[in-house]
Amino acid sequence: MNPAETGKKYDKIAQWWHDQHYTSAYGLLQIKRAISYCKGRGAALDVGCGSGGRVVNALISAGFKGITGIDLSEKMIGLAKANHPDVDFQVQDICSWQAAQTYDFIVAWDSIFHVPLHYQALVVAKLCQLLNPEGILIYTFGDASGEHLSNWQNDQFYYSTIGIDGNLKAIMDNNCQCRHLELDQFPENHVYVIVQKQ
Repeated sequence: MNPAETGKKYDKIAQWWHDQHYTSAYGLLQIKRAISYCKGRGAALDVGCGSGGRVVNALISAGFKGITGIDLSEKMIGLAKANHPDVDFQVQDICSWQAAQTYDFIVAWDSIFHVPLHYQALVVAKLCQLLNPEGILIYTFGDASGEHLSNWQNDQFYYSTIGIDGNLKAIMDNNCQCRHLELDQFPENHVYVIVQKQ
């Protein structure tokens, strides 16, 4: 699976996604819980930011400075820039992207489960390494281990996960601790985790 292909798939549904999610409350309770763990309100990063709606609004409301959003979809990033011209939005692949700074807060809500399976642990390691001391990361993943294709919005999307044990190992191997882990959409295998840099 080439991540650029995923970006093109989201290009096709960018406006629909924006219309459905810009004012949605989906995931905000969990993201606000993660923000409550965060001692600093400096730089924040949204990985898979989409059209830069509810999550970026939550980061702005929480007082974060220097917000960056990255996404594979050029059309999503175009919408994000129109919504928030003062935020740094970039068309980037988290697998290869080289950040110029570290962050007090990182969110990757329903995004890195599109990362190729062999990159999963490496991406979790990268996100942990991009945290400032005591910085907070929240991200989502699937409970089961493996990869699959799923039909959605008249297209096929790739998903992968290293499961709960694999993610916890990657977190601990990179000087971070799990502060909260929850299967939050039972019976779906949807997990979110709140991580803190030591």
